[in-house]
Amino acid sequence: MAVDKKEHLESVLETHKMSHIENLVEKYKDKRDEVKKALEEKYSTNSYNIINSGSYAKHTAINIKFDLDIVCPFKKDSFDSLEAMFDDVYEFLSEEYKNEASVRTQKVSIGLVFDADEEGDIISLDVVPGRELNKDQYVEDKKLNLHVHSKYGIIEEKSYIQTNIQAQIDHIKGKNNEREVIRLLKIWKTTNNEPYKSFFLELITIKAFSKESITGNIWDKLKSVMEYIKDNVTKDNFSLKDPGNGNNDVADTLESAEKTNLSNRMSTIIDRIENNSENIKSYFPINEEFEEEEDSEENKYGLKDSAISAPIIPRNTERFG
Repeated sequence: MAVDKKEHLESVLETHKMSHIENLVEKYKDKRDEVKKALEEKYSTNSYNIINSGSYAKHTAINIKFDLDIVCPFKKDSFDSLEAMFDDVYEFLSEEYKNEASVRTQKVSIGLVFDADEEGDIISLDVVPGRELNKDQYVEDKKLNLHVHSKYGIIEEKSYIQTNIQAQIDHIKGKNNEREVIRLLKIWKTTNNEPYKSFFLELITIKAFSKESITGNIWDKLKSVMEYIKDNVTKDNFSLKDPGNGNNDVADTLESAEKTNLSNRMSTIIDRIENNSENIKSYFPINEEFEEEEDSEENKYGLKDSAISAPIIPRNTERFG
């Protein structure tokens, strides 16, 4: 029996909603607020208001993998260098949470992985320290310089990167159709172990909607975006400007061979699903833990009994994101 692609994708989105793991999300938010408070108390005179970022802030999170990140914007004269800023925040967090979390350096952020609680949940957060680009102008322009940790490779021979994280968040505001497709592509990426960055998939989806007339049901929209990726990502003049820094072309983060592979992957997915609708399940699987029980009148919440009585939530030491 043919699979109704529209209905299947609607179920995929429904079962990957963050609302199914509200208890875990609340733990993340509580820990995030605790870390924000500690940073604010430590750097109160040297920093601006800390902001939330990542996929949760953008409303593109999925419950099998998501971000709860915070950005700490420092004043221009708070540190002599970006490296000194980064190292100071790392040392502070390492000391502050030495008895309850592992703290590690990452490319432009500091990751905290807290020990499992009594329910076995492991909370992980990312802290991004940034210093305002122009003295006393952050409140107005939101522009920051981030330190790029040398351990993870400098970017274009630079040990820093300029960005505007608030602009990246604002770039997706109000784009509900785009968000649905972005979530589906992230589900594909995560469940099929695809190497493409979520930010790349986010930007290319938004660009597809801006360049093409994308209408219809959720399968029509997803297919249109995949066709746009297939037809455009390998073009020599194709670009994906970072809304946080117009000089940063996110399309350049993929090598030519990687772009060709992505184009081919989109073509294969479209062809296989159109030839046999059953194949949609392997590329865009339902999260079975929260699958609707369509035939059960007793289950008014539409979830599996196992999900109601003993919900299983993601628990591992890897960063959500």
